[in-house]
Amino acid sequence: MLLFILKRLGIWVPTVILVVLGVYALAFYGAGDPIKLIFMRAPGDVAYDPVRIEAIREQAGLNQPFLQQFANYLFNALRGNFGNSLVSGRSVWSMVAAAAPVSFQLGLLAITLTAIVAVPLGMIAGMNQNSRLDYAILGAALLVWAIPAYVAGPLLMVFLITVLPGAAVPYGWGGIFDARIILPLVVLSFQPIALIIRQTRAAVIEVLSEDFVRTARSKGLPESVVALRHILRPVLTPIVTQLGLIMISIVNGAIFVELVFGLPGLGRLTVSALTGSDYPIILAITVIGSFLVMASNLLVDVLYPILDPRAADTRSGR
Repeated sequence: MLLFILKRLGIWVPTVILVVLGVYALAFYGAGDPIKLIFMRAPGDVAYDPVRIEAIREQAGLNQPFLQQFANYLFNALRGNFGNSLVSGRSVWSMVAAAAPVSFQLGLLAITLTAIVAVPLGMIAGMNQNSRLDYAILGAALLVWAIPAYVAGPLLMVFLITVLPGAAVPYGWGGIFDARIILPLVVLSFQPIALIIRQTRAAVIEVLSEDFVRTARSKGLPESVVALRHILRPVLTPIVTQLGLIMISIVNGAIFVELVFGLPGLGRLTVSALTGSDYPIILAITVIGSFLVMASNLLVDVLYPILDPRAADTRSGR
């Protein structure tokens, strides 16, 4: 297992480099000179001072060839230096470090809520296949899946204010124990919950036809015991494989959720960097997002043999 993890970590390095290279190339050859774009948004005629613009470009190292810029960025990033913001001049690392805890706490809560809600509902739907309860749960999951976060957030906020005129607007961040976190958490969990409900239902239907389930039922065991002791563990195996997709969904949804609800996380920081052409921040957040997705995939590969020992030999290449 240790050798397997080390091999996966070895794959991470070129993968992250390729991701950063792609984003860096888009920034270099894409929207134009970031210094000019920043000055064009500033008041006055500073955008038309080529001498000042060239001096700032030279100070930021943006007048160098592409490969040299990229090599310098990688060298500095390996030392934990992601540069300074082109807009505010602040350290990118300090800005990311201030925003990351908010996004990480929100993402962890979203994954927890998804597991608590989706797995039981999916098991109930699968064990009552083709019943009204099954159709109701599956229909609700499809409905929730069809509503994107940038639509669900404003609609729920308007609905809350309309139904409860005296209620406080759920805007801002007060920690995970603040009531304002409930609405963005629900919105962020919509699509992951729908995904896991469908995955759990399909896995339960497949496991119900196995011999060990029929044997357990023939012994007269209660249905709850059969579900928890004999069905749940093999059902969790395909669900864990969806962890990577869930992480991608949460990362993408956080951009809209944090912007709508005023959460000072990485999603809101990303929008601010994109609108301000602040490329150092965009690159740093891209590296973090790539790391999260690959870390979730590595966690899946580690947990899979634990949940299903039959897969251990296959994953280790034996």
